[in-house]
Amino acid sequence: MAAARNVRKAFTLSIDGTGYAGNIGAFTAPVLELKTEDFQAGGMFAPIKVTMGHNPLDTEMTVLCDDAAIATMFTVAEGRQYPFTAREALESQDGTVTSVVHNMRGKVTKIDRGESKPGAMSEIKLSVSLTYYKLTHGGVVVQELDIVNMIAIQGGVDVLAGLRGALGI
Repeated sequence: MAAARNVRKAFTLSIDGTGYAGNIGAFTAPVLELKTEDFQAGGMFAPIKVTMGHNPLDTEMTVLCDDAAIATMFTVAEGRQYPFTAREALESQDGTVTSVVHNMRGKVTKIDRGESKPGAMSEIKLSVSLTYYKLTHGGVVVQELDIVNMIAIQGGVDVLAGLRGALGI
């Protein structure tokens, strides 16, 4: 019989070097989704999906404190990005604990301060458009995506190295 394994037990988040343990309500990891187009040439009886890149990397998080430092991260000026690190602790029924780390860098695109009510918890929801994402599971880098530098490391292999070489970058 299979036992429960890698069950998410706890998580925390740091934003621009400030830890929010005990003040983070939710974190949504970026969705990894290829951008594809249908391709069907003569002699093919059906189209195939051709990878044309990657869809945007976005993440969301909810902070349970009204922190002015977070509010200043929203800017209309280009060029200002912030580091975000989410850490998760997974535990299996046999007692094995595995760490999962999401290293991210991006631009805050939305701050939702929610509704203010007397006696209600403060809550700030952030939406972030990422230019960098690295997923490390149990000490092993599973994905590393650096959009600006056209780097995609998957399973230890930089799968875009050939394309960068062909472009001379």
